[in-house]
Amino acid sequence: MRALTWEGKHDVQVKNVREPKILAPDDVIIKITTAAICGSDLHLYNGVIPTMKKGDILGHENMGEIVEVGPNVKKLKVGDKIVVAFDMGCGKCYHCEREEYSVCDNSNPNAYMAEALYGTSAAGLYGYSHLYGGYAGGQAEYLRVTYAETNSIVVPNDIPDEKVLFLSDIFPTGYMAAVNANIKKGDTVCVWGAGPVGQLTARSAFLLGAERVIVIDHYESRLELARKAGAETINFDEDENTVLDEIKYLTGGVGPDSCIDAVGLEAHGHSAMEILDYAKMSVMLATDRPNVLRQAIQACRKAGTVSIPGVYGGFLDKIPFGAAFAKGLHFNMGQTHTQRYMKPLLDMILEGKIDPSEIISHRIDITQGPDAYKNFNDKKDEYRKVVIKMH
Repeated sequence: MRALTWEGKHDVQVKNVREPKILAPDDVIIKITTAAICGSDLHLYNGVIPTMKKGDILGHENMGEIVEVGPNVKKLKVGDKIVVAFDMGCGKCYHCEREEYSVCDNSNPNAYMAEALYGTSAAGLYGYSHLYGGYAGGQAEYLRVTYAETNSIVVPNDIPDEKVLFLSDIFPTGYMAAVNANIKKGDTVCVWGAGPVGQLTARSAFLLGAERVIVIDHYESRLELARKAGAETINFDEDENTVLDEIKYLTGGVGPDSCIDAVGLEAHGHSAMEILDYAKMSVMLATDRPNVLRQAIQACRKAGTVSIPGVYGGFLDKIPFGAAFAKGLHFNMGQTHTQRYMKPLLDMILEGKIDPSEIISHRIDITQGPDAYKNFNDKKDEYRKVVIKMH
């Protein structure tokens, strides 16, 4: 089968690889109908997530038609159209029983790697390094789905893939980010990043009762899409004031009730601290560029909440933790417990409350994948969300 494989930093290729097989009794095999390139995939493309190996199949936003089921699978059948959660829960461990699927105890066979780096292991992830299990991703013609009954949702055959594909990752991620922000009716929420997760975070904040949402980015096309959803925007390349000054002005000097970092470890900015981050990361003296997290901590009102859906990979430098302590900030963060949100968010889509497909900017065939990775990485003002149509 054809698949998009990681061959090294800035090197994604279309390769012919072996089709997956049932390896465990609760597996299913799906024929991929639609997949997507996620902003988190660019961390792999840029070589900042460790333990990738040449030939690894990419892709963690996946859906398709079941073509084979394992002997223990009872709730799914051949022909079902399913969306697959990007993180893997076993469904039976302490955390899965509490719907904390992204920190499952059993789904990462390479737990020792994560334990060496982080002190503990989280769940396995599709197509996202050997640190998270070394599982093949779904930017391919077929995918093995593990713990399939726990980690997928059946969707109506007559609904377009594009409306439900993002239940695999970025819609639950954006929604959980808003839930983690402790939003109350009438609140003001700041969202850093107008990419796909930021867009769905802003829309989720409104769904949860926010009165004002302020989105910060420097790509004007992305900011325009945020404005269409009702958000106010700050372009940190163009506004005369600094981001912090502009937020203070827009919130009457108080600060937003919640600040959401939907950017993560490869943040951009113009401050001296951000320039230092670039320099240190380029010579491997730092693992992450946490400029947005610093701003979120500094901007948030006293006793407010900082929510962090943006991915961080290592050890952060120069975090103003004294400010966080002095202001009594609340922090919520982590990989998304995708399975917890798939059913309620599917219901919202079916009820017409939200259409996640509006964030798509490009639709491609798998043969265009290598160029799409490069363009997504280099031309974010044009490339916002890339969907791969497989069949």
